[in-house]
Amino acid sequence: MSTLDEELASLHPKYPISRRDFVMKSLATGFAAAVLPVSAQTITTDSEGLSVDEVAIPVTDGHIPAYRAQPIGRTRLPIVLVVHEVFGVHEHIKDLCRRLAKDGYLAIAPELFAREGDSSQYATTAELIANVVSRVPDGQVMSDLDATVNWAQGNNGDIDKVAVTGFCWGGRIAWLYAAHDLKLKAAAVWYGRLTGPSTALMPTNPIDIVGELKAPVLAQYGGKDAGIPAADIARMRQLLAHAPAAANGSEIIVYPDAGHGFNADYRPSYVAHDAKQAWQRMLDWFRKYGVV
Repeated sequence: MSTLDEELASLHPKYPISRRDFVMKSLATGFAAAVLPVSAQTITTDSEGLSVDEVAIPVTDGHIPAYRAQPIGRTRLPIVLVVHEVFGVHEHIKDLCRRLAKDGYLAIAPELFAREGDSSQYATTAELIANVVSRVPDGQVMSDLDATVNWAQGNNGDIDKVAVTGFCWGGRIAWLYAAHDLKLKAAAVWYGRLTGPSTALMPTNPIDIVGELKAPVLAQYGGKDAGIPAADIARMRQLLAHAPAAANGSEIIVYPDAGHGFNADYRPSYVAHDAKQAWQRMLDWFRKYGVV
């Protein structure tokens, strides 16, 4: 079990979470406090030729903030949901949206921790998990992603061309969303855990829902990721071989020399060669399944 999974298991509340006013009304600027200082190799993508801004997504109990990037002057754009890491929508996630927009996508990253707090303000990952991440229900996340797709459809997005990609915490969510949304055409998972503790808020794991997948998944992992056992990946590959027809072709790629977070260019975990290759594979995956 990974450190993140252990933290979630021990800190998960044993009581229902009361509804309250949203804590986070708008997105944070810069990088999350828990990741500072950022690496000198951090990539910054400009917004030339793009329309980028913060938007408010109507959800079942109010609004959540999201970062949106898309090419200027184009309509009926393919949609990519970008599901953030444990650190929320900080500058790295915004940059990933701009990179996707440069390739012609309407890329949108909703802040899926908005009700639970401002994840950018916690100085350590342990504090962030205890106060925010452990309190986020999977069902709420699925509903918020559905709402984000609906928003994108009404704002120059093509509902017939929807994909999702997620990183770390968001990688697990991308697996789950691929088993949730019939509109989804393709999913790209980055080092999302496959197994872990089941709780009232997180009742299922990706390895449990292979038979429910509704879209083909490209999942990319680091061979040196201590938190995601090779045995889990091998088991997932076996299960994918018998996935439903809608998910036929799903694939797992392992980069032997990479660890967890190998695409996170703002952290020491970044592996430039593998990250660039994995990014191109993701773009090719989306094109292969018509999200272009």
